[in-house]
Amino acid sequence: MFSYVAHSGGMENTMAKKTTMINNMTSGNVIRQLLLFAYPFMLSNLLQVVYTLVDMIVVGQFVGSYGLSGVAIGGEISMLFTMLCFGFTSAGQIMVSQYVGQDDHESIKSTIGTMFTSVALIGVVITVVSLLCVDPLLRLMNTPVESYKQARDYAVVCFVGTIFTYGYNTVGSVLRGMGDSKRPFIFVTIAAVLNLILDLIFVAVLRMDTLGAALATVIGQSVSFIISLFYLYRHKEAFGFDFKLKSFAIDSAKLRPMIKLGLPMALQFGAISVSMLYVNSLVNAAGGVIASAVAGVGGKINNVMSIVSNSIGTAASAMIGQNIAARRHDRVSRITWVSFAICGVCAIVLSAAFMLFPKQVFGIFNSDPEVLAYAPFYSIVGAVGFVSFAIISPFNSLINGIGHASLALIIALMDGVVARVGFVLLFGVALDFGVKGMWMGSACAGFVSGILSLIYFLSGKWKERKLLIE
Repeated sequence: MFSYVAHSGGMENTMAKKTTMINNMTSGNVIRQLLLFAYPFMLSNLLQVVYTLVDMIVVGQFVGSYGLSGVAIGGEISMLFTMLCFGFTSAGQIMVSQYVGQDDHESIKSTIGTMFTSVALIGVVITVVSLLCVDPLLRLMNTPVESYKQARDYAVVCFVGTIFTYGYNTVGSVLRGMGDSKRPFIFVTIAAVLNLILDLIFVAVLRMDTLGAALATVIGQSVSFIISLFYLYRHKEAFGFDFKLKSFAIDSAKLRPMIKLGLPMALQFGAISVSMLYVNSLVNAAGGVIASAVAGVGGKINNVMSIVSNSIGTAASAMIGQNIAARRHDRVSRITWVSFAICGVCAIVLSAAFMLFPKQVFGIFNSDPEVLAYAPFYSIVGAVGFVSFAIISPFNSLINGIGHASLALIIALMDGVVARVGFVLLFGVALDFGVKGMWMGSACAGFVSGILSLIYFLSGKWKERKLLIE
C-alpha cells in the first residue's frame, strides 16, 4: 500500500501521518518509477487479454470457426459502446492525476463523486441504446449467416452488463490517476479467474456456446466491480472518498472539464472503433467465416503487444499528468522517451517470435487448416502492427496526459477515418489484394497517428498549454 507523510508548515508531523492510496510521482528516478508503476498495469492487461483469449480458445475448441467468428464480431460491437465509457473515465483519470500533482485532495474527492455518477448515468443510456441497435449493427458488419446467432448472443449479454463494465473501468481509472496500479491488478485478477472458471463450465461443460462465454466475462467483471467497491468503502479514509450520498452529487466545476476532455476522447475511441467495425465488415463480406475467424484470432494476438504498449502508455499518461501539473517539463520529456524505448524493444522481440512460429501461435486457438493457412501472412501483418503500437502509445500518452482533447480527436480521426479506411480501400479494393490487403492497410494506418503525435512532442508546444483543471 502506498503511503506518504503529511506535512504541516514545512515540518514533518508524525501525528499527521496517514495512509493514502495516492502515490505522488513528481520526483525520483523516472525509469524505476515507470517500470514499477507500469508492471501491475501490464499484469492487469495481461489478465484481461487472458480472459478474452480464454473465450476464444474455449469457443474455438468446443464450438468451432463459426463460434470464433461470433465472439470476434460480437466483441467488436460491444467494444464500440465500451469505448464511449473509456473517454470519460480517461478524462477523470487525467483530472485526478493533475490534482494529485497539485496536492488538491478536496478536488480529487469531488472529481471521484462526479465521475461515478456521470458514468453511471451514461451507462444506463448506453445499455438501452445498444440493445436497440444490436441487429442493425450486426447487419452493417456483414455478419456471416452461420455465425449470426453466436455474435448476437455474445453482444446482447455484454450490453446487459454495460453498467458493471463501466463501473469496473471507473474504479480502475480513479486509482490509476492517484498513482495506484496495484489494486486495479488485484481487481482484474478476480475477474480473470472467475472468467476462466465460468468459461469452462458454461462453454465446455454446459455447451452454451458464445452465450456462455459472454456470461462468463460479464459475471467476472460484475463480481470484481462489487468487490472493489466494498474494498474501497472499507478503506474510504485511505481512498479519500467518504461514500456519503451527498458526495456523489455532480459538481459542475468538475463536470465541465470532464466533458471538455471526455467527449473528444469518447469520439476519438469511437472513431477508431467504428473504423475497425467497417474494416471487419469488408473482411467478412470478402472472406466469409474463415476470414472472420482469422481476424478474430489475429486481433487477440495483436493484444499481446497492446499489453505492453497500453501498460506503459497508461503509466506514462498518469505520470505525465502529475508532472505537467507540477510544471516538471524535464521529467515529462524523460517519461515519454523512456516509454518509447521500452515499447520499441518489446515490439522487435514479439515481432520476431510471431514471424518465426506463426502456425504454432495460431494453432493455440484453432486447428482448422483453412485458418492456419493464413498464419504466415498474418504474422507479417502483426509485426507491422506491433511496431506502430510502439510509436503510437508513448507519444499519445503525452497528448492525453496534458489533456489536449482537440489534438487527440484530430489524430484519432486521421487514424480511424482517413488512414485506416483509406489504406484498407487502397490495398484491399483498389489494388485488389483482397482480405490480405485489408489487414495490411489497417496495420499500416497506425503509423499516421504515431508520427503526428511524435511531431507534436518534438515541437515542444505542449509546454505552453494550460492544465485541464485550470
